[in-house]
Amino acid sequence: MPKINISRSKHIDASPEKIFSILSDFNHWPAWSPWLIMEPETKVTVREDSKYYEWKGSRIGEGNMTITDEVENESINYDLMFLTPWKSESKVRFVIKPSGSGCEVTWFMDGSLPFFMFWMKKMMESFVGMDYERGLNLLKEYIEDGAVKSKLEFKGESNYPGTHYVGVKTTCAMDEMGDKMTADLGKLHDYKSSHEGSSFGDVFSIYHKWDMVKRRVSYTSCLGVEKISGDLPNGMIAGEVPATKVYTLRHVGPYEHLGNAWSTLNAMQRGKEFKHTKSIHPFEIYVNDPQEVSSEELITDIHFPVK
Repeated sequence: MPKINISRSKHIDASPEKIFSILSDFNHWPAWSPWLIMEPETKVTVREDSKYYEWKGSRIGEGNMTITDEVENESINYDLMFLTPWKSESKVRFVIKPSGSGCEVTWFMDGSLPFFMFWMKKMMESFVGMDYERGLNLLKEYIEDGAVKSKLEFKGESNYPGTHYVGVKTTCAMDEMGDKMTADLGKLHDYKSSHEGSSFGDVFSIYHKWDMVKRRVSYTSCLGVEKISGDLPNGMIAGEVPATKVYTLRHVGPYEHLGNAWSTLNAMQRGKEFKHTKSIHPFEIYVNDPQEVSSEELITDIHFPVK
């Protein structure tokens, strides 16, 4: 059986006692779980002692988790059982270590894949690792602020009218994406400022390729335009998103949580909840301006073109 080993860490500005009390009580898990946010209608049952819970969903599968050992305010061990989409067992644990003003929280998983999935080992470690990263971000927010500021609204299918755009295409490591995209959007802002009197549309990003194993991404940051002029600055390109039918998932909350929406759409695509067309790459539109609203009010519409 192919073994998988995953660990991710996050600094949380809270006491060991507070962090331990939340991680050792499954009644808290639905509020921050990186999987349950993908399917709000999942049936969740928590045992009366709060040390066992089970879930059953169509998108995220079925399984259960049991707390098997605890060292108060230091560590918690769990047995994790997946029943669908395939059966597997894993050992999961959290380790809490005081650090500075809070604690370093590390989430581990030691498990295995069915033998016929040996070729997916690196990909699964990357996928689950990214789920852990999303989960730790949500856990940090839940513990520090008392609530998760990430909400998904399933808008469904509609017709996108299409647009011309000017843009900046970038390929970079996923960890660099925030800084790179900020710089790219700055270039688009400068372009817009230098073309007063022109008509502009949405600011959006097209995602061309994700390499989960190498953790690299290729995308284009775009500014919708009525027509494309011939005086594009160096490093800028022009293109078009054609009119197409799309499935839209709206994310409300900070941009750092957008992975919740993308992971959900990818799961929906794998589950054939819509028929994605590969001829047009998925894109996200920034509906409001981060300089005009708070981060928890930010609206981003992620569109997957469909057949």
